[in-house]
Amino acid sequence: MTQMPLRSVRRASRIDAEARTAVAIVGAGACGLTAALMLHDAGIDCVVLERDAQPSGSTALSSGFIPATGTRVQRARGIDDSAERFAADIQAKAHGRAAPALVRAYAEAIGPALDALQARHGLDWVLLDGFLYPGHGVHRMHALPQKTGASLMAALQAAAEAADIPVLTQALVETLWLDEADRVIGLGYRRPDGREEGLACDALLLACNGFGGNADMVRELLPEMAQATFGGHVGNDGSAILWGRALGARLRDLGGYQGHGSWVTPQGALMSWAVMMEGGVQLNREGRRFHDETQGYSEAAVKVLAQPGGVAWNVFDASLLTLAREFPDFCEAEAAGALRRCDTVAQLAACIGSSHCDVPTLQATLDSMRAVGPQPDGRVFRRGLSAPYYAVKVTGALFHTQGGLDVAPDMHVLRADGTPLPNLLAAGGAAGGVSGDAVWGYLSGNGLLSAVAGGAIAAATLAASTGARKDKDST
Repeated sequence: MTQMPLRSVRRASRIDAEARTAVAIVGAGACGLTAALMLHDAGIDCVVLERDAQPSGSTALSSGFIPATGTRVQRARGIDDSAERFAADIQAKAHGRAAPALVRAYAEAIGPALDALQARHGLDWVLLDGFLYPGHGVHRMHALPQKTGASLMAALQAAAEAADIPVLTQALVETLWLDEADRVIGLGYRRPDGREEGLACDALLLACNGFGGNADMVRELLPEMAQATFGGHVGNDGSAILWGRALGARLRDLGGYQGHGSWVTPQGALMSWAVMMEGGVQLNREGRRFHDETQGYSEAAVKVLAQPGGVAWNVFDASLLTLAREFPDFCEAEAAGALRRCDTVAQLAACIGSSHCDVPTLQATLDSMRAVGPQPDGRVFRRGLSAPYYAVKVTGALFHTQGGLDVAPDMHVLRADGTPLPNLLAAGGAAGGVSGDAVWGYLSGNGLLSAVAGGAIAAATLAASTGARKDKDST
């Protein structure tokens, strides 16, 4: 049994705080740092509070890929895309169950946000155009040249440092202070030595991610993943939901999450799904395929966990190995001993199934990939696999949750009756996302889409309201 984090809401007319800022931001991941950079550009003071000694969060553990439309990088490639087309792809993956207004807001905001980060803060985006991720109709996935979430976090941190944005680390926010009119007046945070300190603020943005690292919440809200490996950050402790419940805020899509069916085991690394999209397959220990791999890596987590032993083998050939080696996460897994080479079908059978996999069954699986037309599950293969074969053992993992505080399109947190709280905003993993309420609704990149677009939208909202307040105070 895990212990629920201590998160509380207190009421007062004023807070006895050591310092004051216009905007306080809880969480120094992609969402919080994007918002901070955009506020800096607007001339609004902010302080970012981060629980860890070194900001990382879910962003650093991700691939660092962000889907966006209309960016200067995408336009330079002559790709015909639009926010409307992107929104349609998001809704198609979510079977129409994503929040329409939020889908539209994110799809429209993400391109300008990436361009602003590039033009003003030196994030040099590249477009991943070698393959299409599941559900995307065109090439719109952006990344930094290193193609890792860690490099994205490093770039955002460097930009924040260059802008002299205060990022207060080892500051675990436990208490939100509100007045009787539901206006946030400050927060309390705990230091490693146990001291509690306070920060007064004019507005607050929760950018503190979801609840995937809170085992009690996962058992309560995502029972199908209760026994799954958690591949996210331990800071995903459900703080935003706990504060939301205490405030009577509305929660949304708590059954939505990003799983991943390609978590390398036992090494504990992520293998790119591009290998599956370009012709690789997942086989269980009997040497059989068990789903259409091109439907998406999120729902694949549940499919893999349902197999004997909760594991599968990613099987591919030399040309796909070359593709896999373009991704640093795979290279690390290979260096750790995850990759198996099998020169014959018999060797592959012994590798993936030992006594469970017979050569005729495996051979039939491989032969079926060369058949003309769709497989029984609907997948169409352009070609079969050729020896030597390569195999990596994987399991299904929970990466991060997609449900959270219900927010308006401007990122204000909503009460149970749908009215907005006056100066409390949430974005990224703290807010309900655009994946609907089930694992299959997750479109590749939805997590960082919510983080970066949500952070940018929140900053614009806060800049407008804080600027208006300053103008009023000066008269």
